[in-house]
Amino acid sequence: MTSPQRLPTSLTPLDMALDALLGGLEPVAPMEVTPKEALRCIAAGTPPLPAHPPRDTAAVDGYAFCARDLVGASSYSPLPLTAPPIWVEAGEALPEASDCVLDSDSVDLSGPLPQVLAEAIPGQGVRRAGSDIAAGSLLVEAGRRVLPRDLLMARAAGIARLNVRRPRLRIVNVPGGSMTADLIAESAQATGAETVSFTAAGRDAGSIAAALDDGACDLLLIVGGSGVGRTDAAVTALAARGKILAHGIALQPGRTSAAGRIGNTPVVVLPGAPDQALAAWWTLALPAVDRLSGRALRKTVNLPLARKIASSIGIAEIVLLERKQDMWVPLAVGELSLDAIVRAEAWLTVPGGSEGFAAGSPLDAYILRD
Repeated sequence: MTSPQRLPTSLTPLDMALDALLGGLEPVAPMEVTPKEALRCIAAGTPPLPAHPPRDTAAVDGYAFCARDLVGASSYSPLPLTAPPIWVEAGEALPEASDCVLDSDSVDLSGPLPQVLAEAIPGQGVRRAGSDIAAGSLLVEAGRRVLPRDLLMARAAGIARLNVRRPRLRIVNVPGGSMTADLIAESAQATGAETVSFTAAGRDAGSIAAALDDGACDLLLIVGGSGVGRTDAAVTALAARGKILAHGIALQPGRTSAAGRIGNTPVVVLPGAPDQALAAWWTLALPAVDRLSGRALRKTVNLPLARKIASSIGIAEIVLLERKQDMWVPLAVGELSLDAIVRAEAWLTVPGGSEGFAAGSPLDAYILRD
């Protein structure tokens, strides 16, 4: 019978555990994917785009003219034409030497000769070349997540393949925590990473260790079995296949989280409870995903704190926040209910060396809702 894995006598500070996990970690190689596959991935650089539209096009249905040829035309002084005007549909390229489009009410075709009943200015009724996409502009900056509006521009420019970084994540679920495993898998998929989930055959160290061997990846996550109970064997299994960098993190919730490596592959062991797993996901696993993706720093929103946050020295504590009247209102500190998790709009970590923040303090928080 395997003895239960015990926490170390002292907890590893969160920043030290994270530094050990990220040490030597480099972004994965870029890959070419279709625009649909690129959604939510991290861009790895794109060539300058051509102008769109490539030529002046009609913005409205009407007749194409050169504006200088229409000077003085009005309903009181119609301008006769020697040839029928050219009709263009919205989106069509303008004929050569044309620079404006008049609607049908401005042209009289009832007489023997067509007549123009109004003047125009250059560009009237026209979408100029490059007005949607300027020549030489970038589709999406390297290190930024590809969004639906980026794909709109890619399709308009005729871009069929995009360069992105898409790390491979494997999630091993220790039986008994499927709800949490689903939460982490869905959170991982939202990063644009290629995610594959497995469930170990059992909760014992041998079954978990066998699941760790099944397939290559850039980041391995183990969900559940990180504690000190008699059926918690995830860290023992990790030790049998690789090395433990930290077990027992000064993080609340999430103290039983662990970080390690199997060969060069970073491993994060997340507790089976949803709140503890989210804390480890945000503070350990997500930074590893960002490093592998080559993502630029995640954006934060800075707002003043509506009321004070008190925290214990020596433990980094997760705070869930809600935005009200342009202030951050704390929903939970250290203990995260499912209701608070669902309602939260942002989160932050109170560092282990801090006693918290006073009311009115401006705080940077990571946004949870797109």
